[in-house]
Amino acid sequence: MTAARQPWKAQQARYCVAIAAGLLLFAAVSPASGEQPALVVNNRTGLAISGFDPVAYFTDKTPQAGRPELELNSGGAVWRFRNEGNRAEFAAHADIYTPQFGGYDPVAIANGKSVPGHPLFWTVTADRLYLFYSDEARAAFLADPGRIIDRATRKWPDVSRTVPR
Repeated sequence: MTAARQPWKAQQARYCVAIAAGLLLFAAVSPASGEQPALVVNNRTGLAISGFDPVAYFTDKTPQAGRPELELNSGGAVWRFRNEGNRAEFAAHADIYTPQFGGYDPVAIANGKSVPGHPLFWTVTADRLYLFYSDEARAAFLADPGRIIDRATRKWPDVSRTVPR
């Protein structure tokens, strides 16, 4: 190989290594099936949790409607926020603010069913947001959250395969 071609070959090798590393990283963080994780999303609007601000559950301790001009596309859904600070916080830590089990009711999941939660029936437990189908389901959860979370966590992989994406 000529001296002029050696730098080009070295550059090609670095380029190939960078592409391979990027593909491996993408595969590691993507769902195995190539689909988005199960998440309750309105089919007509694309909104997650009916347009409520997921960060407000933590900061305001109450559900707050997000504003259409403060939207963020993330995880296959459109999320709305009350202010730019909440949007930035969600963008930086979506794993914390996204409802557990994709917004499906953990009590139903613990029983092997997928039932979308409602943004007005909620709780933050162990720094995570949970949404429920009804106030009764929320009360059942609060009576023994550890047991419900454990059962729902075990059943979620099977249940999540049955929900539309």
